[in-house]
Amino acid sequence: MVTTRIFSLETDADKRVQIDSYQWTLQDISGEKVNFGVFENKVVVLNFWATWCPPCIAEMPGFQELNDLYKDQVSFLFVTSDEKKRVNQFMKDKRYTFPVYFQVSPSPEPLKSNSLPTTYIIDQQGMVVVDKVGAADWNSAKVHRILDHLLQ
Repeated sequence: MVTTRIFSLETDADKRVQIDSYQWTLQDISGEKVNFGVFENKVVVLNFWATWCPPCIAEMPGFQELNDLYKDQVSFLFVTSDEKKRVNQFMKDKRYTFPVYFQVSPSPEPLKSNSLPTTYIIDQQGMVVVDKVGAADWNSAKVHRILDHLLQ
């Protein structure tokens, strides 16, 4: 039996989608506009979340730990459509330091989801390697192996 995945969280290689356009405008927590294109050719962990979403909140401590471990090698984007003031207070109260963004324009087609949380891991070639709806343990050995493999 031939497997097309290296690790079980990954999408089968023949079912992965390519990001064709990096034209997506975001705004960081300080109000600066950022084009998603600055993350092209990088390994990206992209999470859609909200402060009112219990599964989102449940996975945040693991994301903070993962961000702390990989922030110099992987681009992390935590995208929300929550109210900015509410997000600022949430980040302060929880002492989270991962990078938060707000959508200014719609996300590229392969990165659209109507569910929270949704997390994507994108490789340097723009392939969506992980497309996970729902909460997960993101600071796990499984995720570390995926990121380490992508960074080789």
